[in-house]
Amino acid sequence: MGRWADHAIWWHVYPLGFTGAPARALPAGSEPQHRLRRLENWLDYAVELGCSGLMLGPVFASETHGYDTVDHFRIDPRLGDDADVDRLVAAAHRRGLRIVLDGVFNHVSRAFGHPEWFRRDGADYAVFEGHAHLVALDHAQPAVADYVGRVLDHWLGRGVSGWRLDAAYAVRPEFWARVLPGVRRRHPDAWFAGEVLHGDYASYVARGGLDTVTQYELWKAIWSSLHDGNFFELSWALKRHDELMGSFVPQTFVGNHDVTRLASRLTDERHLAHALAVLFTVGGVPSVYYGDEQAFRGVKEDREGGDDEIRPEFPADAGQLAPCGWPVYRLHQRLIGLRRRNAWLVRARTEVEHLTNRAMAFRSRSGDDEILTLLNTSDDAYRFPVDIDGLRVLDSSSPDGKAPLPTLPPHGWAVLGRASQ
Repeated sequence: MGRWADHAIWWHVYPLGFTGAPARALPAGSEPQHRLRRLENWLDYAVELGCSGLMLGPVFASETHGYDTVDHFRIDPRLGDDADVDRLVAAAHRRGLRIVLDGVFNHVSRAFGHPEWFRRDGADYAVFEGHAHLVALDHAQPAVADYVGRVLDHWLGRGVSGWRLDAAYAVRPEFWARVLPGVRRRHPDAWFAGEVLHGDYASYVARGGLDTVTQYELWKAIWSSLHDGNFFELSWALKRHDELMGSFVPQTFVGNHDVTRLASRLTDERHLAHALAVLFTVGGVPSVYYGDEQAFRGVKEDREGGDDEIRPEFPADAGQLAPCGWPVYRLHQRLIGLRRRNAWLVRARTEVEHLTNRAMAFRSRSGDDEILTLLNTSDDAYRFPVDIDGLRVLDSSSPDGKAPLPTLPPHGWAVLGRASQ
């Protein structure tokens, strides 16, 4: 893995939704619609947010939502063409931003050009999680491994820095172990993140030769503990997270293209800051899902079109965003800035030092560096029985910075570190 990933903070964008693309593929022979260029208008916004790269959802030719790919070597005409990708990569690189693409290699559309590569399930083809139009590839076939390797090589050669491997949990890790070594020899700095929902994360990374997997356990515990007033769930997840940090650096998040937005999950909007304080003060490679930094709301529903609300179109430029979202954007800026000033946090080990249902203190360390995070979600002020000697407030919910630490006000939070931080 390229060491650059130790400093990565991703702005995660679903391009088909972001650019307002039609829900279905254009008629055959249609001219490309250069919507991908709209993303160029938002690169400075991502830089100012504090991010160091774009993690893009599907951009390849597909029939509908991008996960029913028909050709991994062709940009979806609803988004543009190869020249638009080259423009975006060049514009991103000029700003110091890297780009990661979404590789959907577990399943494809039934219109994919190689039906001989489909995995059979009796008399019919195997499908992905009951979706009849998403046909599973037969990963045991050498031709499939060769194809995936060629796709990865092709776009890495065009300037992208890595891949999010969609639905990796549905692919045996040994498939990646066959594909990735050759790709890494040709692109030694490439970064590979697998989408894994549950199970033995560390084993999957080790067996597959990936750099990381998505940390869904921590995601769920963050919003759920705040929603239910139960920090014991988060404490358990942080213990599990710390164990994972012993073998790899998880990809962390509080929102993505597949889940209800954080602002819609929480019953108390004041606790959105608590979620961000956790995300940016524990180990991992964090991402921010577009719109979350503006406190967008959206509920995922289990129906056709049920993802539309969480994959909205963005306006032409930032000046058209609603004024009510900018305080949350500035909160993201502050905490991402704190994270970037303490880049050691990417590999930090974390220990919970104090715990009640609605109050938690945890300390993240690496060598001589440390950060103490205090969270209070109760209606009363809370005094934490923790050692804060030598620490100062790096950020907090108290705008004047004069909270009488280690006491936090109701629904307060604070991040403490040493003077040099």
